Amino acid sequence: MNIRSAPRTLAVAATALLALGGVTACSDDGTTGADPQRVDVVAAFYPLQFLAERIGGDAVKVSNLVKPGAEPHDLELNPGQVGQVAEAELVVLLKGFQPALDEAVEQNAKERAFDVSTVQPLLDAAAGGHDHEGGEHAHPEEPGHEEGGAKDPHLWLDPTRLATVGDKLAERLGRADPDRAADYTTRAKALRVELEKLDAEFTAGLKTCQRREIVVSHTAFGYLTGRYQLEQIGITGLSPDNEPSPQRLAQVAQEAREHKATTIFFETLVSPKVAETIAAEVGAKTAVLDPLEGLSTGGGDYLSVMRTNLATLRTALSCS
Repeated sequence: MNIRSAPRTLAVAATALLALGGVTACSDDGTTGADPQRVDVVAAFYPLQFLAERIGGDAVKVSNLVKPGAEPHDLELNPGQVGQVAEAELVVLLKGFQPALDEAVEQNAKERAFDVSTVQPLLDAAAGGHDHEGGEHAHPEEPGHEEGGAKDPHLWLDPTRLATVGDKLAERLGRADPDRAADYTTRAKALRVELEKLDAEFTAGLKTCQRREIVVSHTAFGYLTGRYQLEQIGITGLSPDNEPSPQRLAQVAQEAREHKATTIFFETLVSPKVAETIAAEVGAKTAVLDPLEGLSTGGGDYLSVMRTNLATLRTALSCS
């Protein structure tokens, strides 16, 4: 969909409607209605929805632009969604992850946007293969292969980084809604406690393992592997849509054998076929490692899915 002209038209319409009597964006069920008691927040995809809901509490109404089960990389905005962006009091996004949303924000909501990629520097993307040339003790800020200077957006897979984003989101909500600024700060602190507990569980759970390499369908796990001294071997690079070459498949199979990998990981929102091919080649099984770009239709939340990921990793890496 070409959204270059749509945002301008919808922005004018939205302004006119607001002047006539205060109309808010359509909610997920298609209804409309202003709620002066709550801040209207649009979240770009699930982890940002999770943050906004936990920190905003009853004071916010959060709309996620990506439906459960959909791949957020592929987001294209329909006119109603562009209208939501134009009318939102705050848009929470990660610039560069969803180009269609970046453009709509630039056209309609530049002064009401919170770009979480500005909170901490993003890591460089790993283009497949080992993400750290220095092995398991390399620092995550020193990636091996890069995709033309691309940055890895998956910062939420490090709970400590997500907590820091939450602290900044609380500040931003406080500017939009000064009367409840202290409440946002309090909820952000409570969420930080939960995320630090999750971080401690990962640190302890992955401390003593027979292997430290994970073979994944695409290199979405650089923040997780960097935080917990693991190493990812990606079948493809940062984009899950890229088809690996036969040479790449052979290389990954060889590395999987070298590291005695028992499990090849695939994702909830992407076809498992490539992972299954590698697994069959090396005599391994497959399992889901969820990058949490969106929730599958099975439900759960960020914390429960991350704990499922931890249990899956502990089994695959034979951790004690």
